[in-house]
Amino acid sequence: MPSINTNYGAAVALQSLNKTSQQLDTTQNRISTGMKVSSAKDNGAIFAIATSQRANAASQDAVRAGLQRTQSITDVALAAGDSVTSALEEMKSLAVNIASSTGSAQTAYLADYNALGLEVASAISGATFDGVNSLTALGSNAAITAVNTGSITAANATAANVDAAIAATTSALATLGTQSKSLGRQITFVNKLQDALEAGVGNLVDADLAKESAKLTALQTKQQLGVQALSIANQGSSILLGLFR
Repeated sequence: MPSINTNYGAAVALQSLNKTSQQLDTTQNRISTGMKVSSAKDNGAIFAIATSQRANAASQDAVRAGLQRTQSITDVALAAGDSVTSALEEMKSLAVNIASSTGSAQTAYLADYNALGLEVASAISGATFDGVNSLTALGSNAAITAVNTGSITAANATAANVDAAIAATTSALATLGTQSKSLGRQITFVNKLQDALEAGVGNLVDADLAKESAKLTALQTKQQLGVQALSIANQGSSILLGLFR
């Protein structure tokens, strides 16, 4: 028989209802945020791990930006190097013509040769990105300065000198090409690493929305039943009063 002093049944029903309400609040929060751990209150250890990994993932943005800047510097140098190589190839043919001609013909060939030499110098000096020029060392190379001053004499406008300049250029471009490929691989790795970190964080903190949705329906039903149970338990006192009528 229920007691008017304690109403134990109502107390139990209220405790059950409060627990269901707490679970319902948790589920609703997971559905609204899409996360099962959105704050340290949800799970302190997981929240700490997730925060640390998010910071690591975010830091990869700076790493990637640095690599992309270096790659841009290298790519600009490679583009300039292609122009230098093309000019030197033309200069090789002109050097042969200079050696086999005299008079006005030789003068014309030499003028073209020196014009191309200035193009070489301009391409090297202009290979700058964000204030950095990877061809600076090439520009000061003796083999290059022997062909690109714009005032080379017929005696020095030789195929041998052009060959030396071509060798110096292709050697520098080979090094830059290797660096560019390496930078591309590093950027790809950073992208994959960042994706993996973000996926790992998601595994730790993201909610299973399908599961939470099903749970929400169950808890809402349970809450309604809890309210009815509490109402029934509270009617115990009224039943006692009926005995005195």
